[in-house]
Amino acid sequence: MTLPTVAIGALGGTIASTSDDGTEVVPTLSATALAAAVPGLEETATVRAETLASLPSPSLDEPTVLRTLAWAQAAVDAGARGVVITQGTDTLEESAYLLDLFWDRPEPLVVTGAMRSPQAAGADGPANMLSAVRGALASGSRERGVLVAFDDELHQARWVAKTDSMSTSAFRSAGFGPIGRCVEGEVVYGVPPGRLPALRLSPGQEAGDPRVPLVATYLGDDGYVLDAIRAEDVDGVVVAGFGAGHVSARTAEAVGRLARQVPVVFASRTGSGPTGRAMYGYPGSEIDLLARGAVGAGWLSPVKARLLLWALALRGPVARAEVAQEFEVRGRP
Repeated sequence: MTLPTVAIGALGGTIASTSDDGTEVVPTLSATALAAAVPGLEETATVRAETLASLPSPSLDEPTVLRTLAWAQAAVDAGARGVVITQGTDTLEESAYLLDLFWDRPEPLVVTGAMRSPQAAGADGPANMLSAVRGALASGSRERGVLVAFDDELHQARWVAKTDSMSTSAFRSAGFGPIGRCVEGEVVYGVPPGRLPALRLSPGQEAGDPRVPLVATYLGDDGYVLDAIRAEDVDGVVVAGFGAGHVSARTAEAVGRLARQVPVVFASRTGSGPTGRAMYGYPGSEIDLLARGAVGAGWLSPVKARLLLWALALRGPVARAEVAQEFEVRGRP
């Protein structure tokens, strides 16, 4: 029997980390070694495995993710039915969303990782990889964009977030939940396929690296951090605000100063729910920030909002109207 082909690209992370003395773990395992350690994988798919990087999750960056995107596109064009990317969990929600913004193939691209290293008792990497491969091969996964497979659940890259620092059930999609599950080897979805159009990535843009800082507000925030940002040094700014995207009156002044020169997006730091549009009218409220020229992130988390603004900035200077339009489309369920 001819098995379908899946391409597995490894970027490092806990799932690929080992230790010489059983204590401090670092990424060492290749993609081939990871695939070989998954029980039942050889009966599920023909694997093409390649090590793309061997980095801890915090050291990944946008150019590395875009190079991974190009590799995944080439793998599908060469005949893979689907693609699996393994990486560290700290930045997994961001890598998956950045891939999703530009993934323009109907074939599934599934990102996964592990909370426990391969040498730890109850290592979750093999199970997560097997679920990811099954998700990548399932016909029901087509036309869904990029998915995240973790703990037998499948999540949309747009909504998933790491919500626990240690648990093997670390990933959740607040407000919406997972869209699928892997049950007895079968991938089952509770919602029909559907995805937003991919952003266009022109030749040469993958080498770009816009500067889009993310600034979180806090009790007593006087705008000091935002005031330290010079508009000529950035391509945009994202502010993680209180509640539905609110900031202090003093911080609102800093938002307005920057928004007159570069795109500024405000998001909610709460972890669930959208930014407001028309409820509060005090200085620093959503109505006030919109009037000052800022754009609401909608349902996107601050880190996802930053990635969308970063992706738009790859094209060069971007007008507020275009930013507002993209967030209106991509920041809604």
